[in-house]
Amino acid sequence: MPTLSLPGFSSLSSAIVSIFGDNICIVHASPVAGGDINKAFRLELADGTCVFMKANRKDNLSFFTAEAAGLDAMARTGMIGTPELLCFGTDEGRGGFSFLLMEWMQGKRQISHYWETFAHQLAAMHRAPSQKFVPGGRYGFHQNNYIGARPQTNTAYDSWVTFFRDCRLEPQIRSAEAYLGSSDLKKTGWLLDHLGDFLVEPEKPSLLHGDLWSGNVIVGNDGKAWLIDPAVYVGHAEADIAMSELFGGFPQEFYSAYQEAGLLQPDYEGRRDLYNLYQLLNHLNLFGRSYLSSVRQILDKYIR
Repeated sequence: MPTLSLPGFSSLSSAIVSIFGDNICIVHASPVAGGDINKAFRLELADGTCVFMKANRKDNLSFFTAEAAGLDAMARTGMIGTPELLCFGTDEGRGGFSFLLMEWMQGKRQISHYWETFAHQLAAMHRAPSQKFVPGGRYGFHQNNYIGARPQTNTAYDSWVTFFRDCRLEPQIRSAEAYLGSSDLKKTGWLLDHLGDFLVEPEKPSLLHGDLWSGNVIVGNDGKAWLIDPAVYVGHAEADIAMSELFGGFPQEFYSAYQEAGLLQPDYEGRRDLYNLYQLLNHLNLFGRSYLSSVRQILDKYIR
């Protein structure tokens, strides 16, 4: 099992000194827009170095240790770019907060064939060996993490269909019972019982980003696409591609290039909405009933 050797600190200032030197301090902190869950800042240091910091309440440090484990896992495949991790920690200042420090993105221009390159690198990550990430099984992850601000269970299973039922759909359905009517619950019960009629076991397990939409893909310091804010686990590569299509999608050249990898099995389009039922249930549980109609549309599509 991979071990993340990322240092932890009990204050932000001690983290900066330990990593950058005794005479280095923060001279300016600028808010960075983007996230709904965490606050983000560009930290300018006394030597001119810039660092990216994510922050949350002190008791939410596990958000960042889980995120770091996910970024580390993707980086370990050696197939796709992720920001360099520097450290995590907590600080008593301003009422107490937790933080994660990473390298600052320099705003490079995209390389030519940016989307095709991204597709090929993502496919390479999906093809990379994944056994070391799931002790005791083929699907799951070596620790639980988060999908957005909600816990995500990654218990190891040998069956993808069983994993997706027990660790993805069923927990979200239980949490959404306040939104789902009796008819909805009958449909979800039927769907869970018949999930194997719709999903297929992949030809090989794949390490997934887990929350792959345009907001979690940035231009890295090499001009290529880098992945951020993961909800990593080992599953079917199709689940990542399905998520990428849920909220607007990537340009067509990405999907055409990804198809060349042969990781999408026949009738992927028939399974796509079922993978995204998990994501929409999560949004329903996070943000409320504006997502209920989308959930019901998918249920009606699969219920016979």
